[in-house]
Amino acid sequence: MKKTIISVVGRDTVGIIAEVCTYLASANINVEDITQTIVHGFFNMMMIVDTSSSTKNFQEMSSGLKEVGDEIGVTVLCQHEEIFDMMHRI
Repeated sequence: MKKTIISVVGRDTVGIIAEVCTYLASANINVEDITQTIVHGFFNMMMIVDTSSSTKNFQEMSSGLKEVGDEIGVTVLCQHEEIFDMMHRI
């Protein structure tokens, strides 16, 4: 299983989760876990997704999600699980 960490940050607005999840579903990417919060009008979401059956490679997915984020006014970042784990080791 290949996992990717997706972070979404920006001003809260209707449809952020729907837009991101619609893109993921269209690329056959499964959402394994999701957490989101809104603090003083700012939206923050972290997702763990399984990309093992994806129709897009990592670069295509990352670029596509960046475009989705640009369209809806949020920042979307993608990291391979291994890199995320290495960055956050104590």
